[in-house]
Amino acid sequence: MPSQQKKVIFCTAGILSFACSFGVITALGTQLWVKAKILCKTGALLVNASGQELEKFTGELQYGLFHGEGVRQCGLGARPFRFSFFPDLVKAIPVSIHVNTVLFSTILIVLTMAGAAFFMYNAFGKPYETLLGPLGLYLWSFISCSCGCLVMILFASEVKMHHLSEKIANYKEGTFIYKTHSEKYATSFWIIFMCFSVHILNGLLIRLAGFQFPFAKSKDFETTSAAADLMY
Repeated sequence: MPSQQKKVIFCTAGILSFACSFGVITALGTQLWVKAKILCKTGALLVNASGQELEKFTGELQYGLFHGEGVRQCGLGARPFRFSFFPDLVKAIPVSIHVNTVLFSTILIVLTMAGAAFFMYNAFGKPYETLLGPLGLYLWSFISCSCGCLVMILFASEVKMHHLSEKIANYKEGTFIYKTHSEKYATSFWIIFMCFSVHILNGLLIRLAGFQFPFAKSKDFETTSAAADLMY
């Protein structure tokens, strides 16, 4: 492949990586990881509410990795509230999972920015066949992709398996019991998914630039090896 086309491909991958790192930084500071509706089970059972009557007992909740806000409703009017995971909810949530989610999100930012720098270096510099060259680009893309996948798995397990929305809704709520009515992943979570997808795309772009996948032997190398074996 001509050198100019390689520059275009590596520049494209570098720009995508930089955009990814900026997106993850933005996602970390928002409350848009999950949006949920919470049902006041206690109040709904007391009046045997059903159908449209449940709306009087249904509140809303949205949160990110550090803070969030919501509205509790239990038939007595809306009660807005705000919260922070640290230190407010430390005793109510699975702390190890949550801290690891934040940690790997931070690592993802660092890896993605490093990957962007190496892509630009390969586009305009003269890299050697080391970690600064194509092998390094594959390595950075693979590790970043794995890190993004791990962030999504950790956060999804915290939300679904450990019922994070319910734990938040019932925090310091002694009288009423709240249950998750519905919940969905919001913009920031899907930014992580897009970043995960971009790193897969970057791996394909490296291959498109004419560089073999790591540990993949070329036909020329196999032919040379076979010829050497025959000589001995």
